[in-house]
Amino acid sequence: MTGLHSSSLSEAHDNVVIPFYSREGVAPGIVHLGLGGFARAHLAMYLDALLAAGGDPAWSLSGVGLMPGDAAMRDALAAQDRLYTLVTRATADDAEARIIGSIAEYLFAPDDPEAVVERLAAPTTHLVTLTVTEAGYGRGEHGFDLDRAGARADAQPGATPTTAWGFLAAALRRRRERGLPAFTVLSCDNMPGNGEIAREALLGFASSADPGLAEWIAAEVAFPSCMVDRITPATTDRDREETAVLTGLDDRWPVCSERFAQWVIEDRFSGPRPPVERVGAQLVADVAPYESMKLRLLNASHQVMSYLGLLAGFAEVHEVCDDPDFARFLADYMAEEATPTLDEVPGIDLAEYRAQLLRRFRNRAIRDTLARQVVDGSSRIPVFLLPVIADLATAGRPFPRSALVLAAWHACLAGGAADPSSRLITADARLGELEAAAAADPGGADGFLDAVYGAAVPGAVRDAVRAAATALRELGPREAVRSLAD
Repeated sequence: MTGLHSSSLSEAHDNVVIPFYSREGVAPGIVHLGLGGFARAHLAMYLDALLAAGGDPAWSLSGVGLMPGDAAMRDALAAQDRLYTLVTRATADDAEARIIGSIAEYLFAPDDPEAVVERLAAPTTHLVTLTVTEAGYGRGEHGFDLDRAGARADAQPGATPTTAWGFLAAALRRRRERGLPAFTVLSCDNMPGNGEIAREALLGFASSADPGLAEWIAAEVAFPSCMVDRITPATTDRDREETAVLTGLDDRWPVCSERFAQWVIEDRFSGPRPPVERVGAQLVADVAPYESMKLRLLNASHQVMSYLGLLAGFAEVHEVCDDPDFARFLADYMAEEATPTLDEVPGIDLAEYRAQLLRRFRNRAIRDTLARQVVDGSSRIPVFLLPVIADLATAGRPFPRSALVLAAWHACLAGGAADPSSRLITADARLGELEAAAAADPGGADGFLDAVYGAAVPGAVRDAVRAAATALRELGPREAVRSLAD
């Protein structure tokens, strides 16, 4: 089968959307740090739609891979003239393919760090976007933590940058020296107030490396927040095979996602921005209500279903949501625990949003795994679920479902500590620490919660988790879930 590249686009099946806009000789106006599957299914898709609608070719994208593992992406995109296929699935029988052409270049930072700094410092670069995961922001108990971000070496005089913060600071220093305006930094990671978190991280790094630069960044760089949404599992060999059948072209690294996509952006930029509202993005004055809605309903729901689902023997998201007991549990979490903690969200009917989420979760064509949802739970649960618990506890409202999720997380970790060969959670920056805490705390409400919170644990939370852990231990996951149905 013919491989995907610029000269083979004419061989794609008639049902495939291909880029007809010019892709050559354009300096990209956007640089994205951490170009993974989600960014290719979301950001690059919006830009492709904008370019296809006659948008300025300068709003193409320069992707940057920061991690050693990104070498595979470098090689795949180089072989395909930076083209790849986005397959969206509404059902198993309803798949649409679009070949994305909005990536103007791909830079693998370990190959040539200077090329990355120069691209960021170029006068044509107006916007830098990030997907470096929640853990990449180095949030510690007292603000930005160089060690948590892996950026201590980058802060040394004359260091060659390796992290997002090192590259951003080096490029902004160069722009300041050249008399160029600052670019905008737009975090696309799933965190409430992600703009402020990105600002805190970059200022924290710059203050350690160059206090004068930190002052300039604080005055000149805009850090808008945004909310992004599109369920995008990791690409599998099965996805590659199905994409080849669908398109007639062999794609080394397609990306597959659901049909739904949402992007809500705070309209606050340092300079020019792409007019992505022309292709469905929303520009708003305040992203916070949309962020909270998505984080506490969609993202938290993945945590709510996944630990209990793994303990019950499920493997994929749709399996849990097709089960009446677990679907009821999830719907009740959203309606009875998450929604009461939300403010009004302009233009959104929360009841319909919850129903839409359940439909999305039941999409068998996505084949999203529970194992993917529990990666880095130590970063996700404090952002997605603990704020729900905190608000309910402050209001004196019960949160038995959220407490059962914490108990299930504890049980998964304790099981992994007892038998590493059968771990249900295999990837977390704090895995060893949390497994040890769970193993030493059979009840799950003392040492384990201390490790999770890293601060004083409210008495109501201890009591609720202790009761939930007892129910989970005595009844098992299904009966514990059923016991909360009323």
